[in-house]
Amino acid sequence: MAIFRAIVFAAALGGLVAGVFLTGIQSFKVLPLISQAEVFETAGSNHGHGDNSGHSHDKESQAEPGVPSLQFERLGLTLFANVLTGVAFALMLTAGLALKGGEDVREGYLWGLAGFASFSLAPALGLPPELPGSAYADLEARQIWWAATALATAVGIGLMVWGSKLALKVLGTVVITAPHIVGAPHPESFEAGSLPAELAAAFVTATLVANLLFWLVIGGVSAHAYRRLAPT
Repeated sequence: MAIFRAIVFAAALGGLVAGVFLTGIQSFKVLPLISQAEVFETAGSNHGHGDNSGHSHDKESQAEPGVPSLQFERLGLTLFANVLTGVAFALMLTAGLALKGGEDVREGYLWGLAGFASFSLAPALGLPPELPGSAYADLEARQIWWAATALATAVGIGLMVWGSKLALKVLGTVVITAPHIVGAPHPESFEAGSLPAELAAAFVTATLVANLLFWLVIGGVSAHAYRRLAPT
């Protein structure tokens, strides 16, 4: 029971700190890019409606992204989601540390890197983070491929790290690459959108860097807290 309490409290602390940290990064680097993309998306939509309604829609598109109440609501929802997600990931990470008998903070960072590779980097190789206004494939197909890729990467990393035989390590590599060989779902045609390529590239970079730091904070804080709380 003492170990269970240590896992829960360490995960709660790690998820809370990581969620707040991620929200801070996103508020400066990620959310502004989303707001810019929404302006381009709205402008493109207004252009499609013709010139008659252009003036009224232009005023709305210029005013809406800057409304303080909307921005505050978005930031609050982002914080809630990030903390909730952070606690869930921290529970898995801390439980893994406990099962493997790891109490070194450096192991926490390594688990964090593995989590980043599984849940952020590997899926992004096939389905990079997308801004509003981008062309999308079928949502269900993207969700299935994302989940399969995350699971395959986690299993593959486990086989490569803890596999006692070379065959298991090779199998781990095959499992990791399998979803990418199958290929991620993409729309049948990519229409020329209104989003600048530089904006999309900046969003991908900012999102991946933010997620990397998010996972490192989860790993470091959770491992440190678990080492302090775990019974000796």
